[in-house]
Amino acid sequence: MKDRPPTRRPAPPTQQLSIAIRTQSRRWRELADLRERVASAADAALAVAPVKPREAAELSLLLTDDKRIRAVNRDWRGFDKATNVLSFPAAPPERIATSPVLGDIVLAYETVAREAGDEGKSIGDHLSHLVVHGLLHLLGEDHETEDEATRMEGLEVAALARLGIADPYAGTEPASAPKTQHEPDHPRS
Repeated sequence: MKDRPPTRRPAPPTQQLSIAIRTQSRRWRELADLRERVASAADAALAVAPVKPREAAELSLLLTDDKRIRAVNRDWRGFDKATNVLSFPAAPPERIATSPVLGDIVLAYETVAREAGDEGKSIGDHLSHLVVHGLLHLLGEDHETEDEATRMEGLEVAALARLGIADPYAGTEPASAPKTQHEPDHPRS
């Protein structure tokens, strides 16, 4: 069965962002509270982020599938495999606070659902975590070094706590480079 044509609907307003959600995979539509969850996750990330975007900055969220994210990952990052989340900042870190556009976050349903099942959490909670993770990247956070990874994980945990979501890193050692959207292997988040 083919997916329906992509839809584009804004998320409910957040404290500071205008979020455009484009859905390419109908599987995402199974989450009844999808738009509200995205807006809440964005608000939580903004609350803990050291760098704040300008008022009404734009964020684009593409909810797709493994096949399509694999093509994006291959074409833009050189990794020919599906991944859970990709973030594409529209502005360099020093211009985040003044840029009218933050960038794009892309999520793949099958990978997110598989990881959620493997980790014993709901797809909705894992989606929230990955929106927080992706938005923190757009706001200049990274995890290339151990110090960066520890800092970013701390911000993620604080944002998720605001949403009532358990620490996804509990019981794990801080990684020097968590395997999320920048690296080709299985993500930590």
